[in-house]
Amino acid sequence: MMIDPPIDELVKRARGNVYVLSNIVAKRAKEIETLRRVDSTDIDLKSISQACQEVYYGKVVPSDF
Repeated sequence: MMIDPPIDELVKRARGNVYVLSNIVAKRAKEIETLRRVDSTDIDLKSISQACQEVYYGKVVPSDF
């Protein structure tokens, strides 16, 4: 089974911390869902998948804490 983007790469982009990864993906997915409700756009990709892709491609990065 292929998972795209690979979870190992996502964890690396979250500074090796799965907790940080889960938080940034969840927050971004919630933002995406809110935007979809406002714009009422119908996109095939689920919000959680889109959020993972944005982390993978560097569009969403964890902030310094």
